Amino acid sequence: MAFADSPLVMEFATPTRAENVASVPAMAAARRVPEGPAPDPAVQKQWVRYAKRGRMRFTSSRDFQRALERGLRLAQIPMAYSAGFHPHPKISYANAAPTGVASEAEYVELSVTREVDPAEVGSALAAALPDGLDIVHVTVAGTGSLADRLVASRWQMVFQGLPAPDLQLALEAFLARDHVEVTRVMKQGPRAIEVREPVLGAEVSDTPRREGARDRAATGTDHSGAAELLLTVRHTTPTVRPAELWAALGEVSGLDLPRPISGRLAQGPLGDDHAVLDPLT
Repeated sequence: MAFADSPLVMEFATPTRAENVASVPAMAAARRVPEGPAPDPAVQKQWVRYAKRGRMRFTSSRDFQRALERGLRLAQIPMAYSAGFHPHPKISYANAAPTGVASEAEYVELSVTREVDPAEVGSALAAALPDGLDIVHVTVAGTGSLADRLVASRWQMVFQGLPAPDLQLALEAFLARDHVEVTRVMKQGPRAIEVREPVLGAEVSDTPRREGARDRAATGTDHSGAAELLLTVRHTTPTVRPAELWAALGEVSGLDLPRPISGRLAQGPLGDDHAVLDPLT
């Protein structure tokens, strides 16, 4: 079959600049806009310290968020809400403990639409939350960000049935290293986590301290005959978890350490001698 000598030419109509500009208002008009008045603005922020005890140590961050939002509704706290089609209460969560780990020092920031007494917020919210999610203290927010004040944590790790001298050997082997890495499986894949550098101080005891008494009562765990490890750990990105410290201790020492019962005793700014201070003062 013979083809014509002249090439095949196809022409397409290109919208002019004027036509493009004219279509913008139409597109904007097509966008959905939430009906009704804008939400009331936040006029006050409050910082809340709460504890995660007993069985509540096994709640995930999302489980706690749902429990807190339900508790705020039951307590009738005048929460500020975001705008849009799916408004949600303005709550800032700061450095939550991992699932399975108890804590005496968890923090959230609440934004409210009128000034309220922190003591009233604390008592109302304590009555609305499930047992084991216990309000410790509520105060009007200070200057700056609450999350920026959470620089380090004080961790308690209790090793049931482990002699304190064995735990001391594992700790000495760990502290003798300049760097210790463990692997964490993340969404993007395995990642090496440095766990030695963030550890600012550590000590071993054969008598678990009273800070864990409430949680022992809640779980029914008897810590007699157990060795305790207390560590001050600076927060990094990502934050080092107690399970990773346990893995590192066993790796560098070659000892088969039992899985510890872990809990956070405090978190906040660092003071003299690496003391973890109260972030709400």
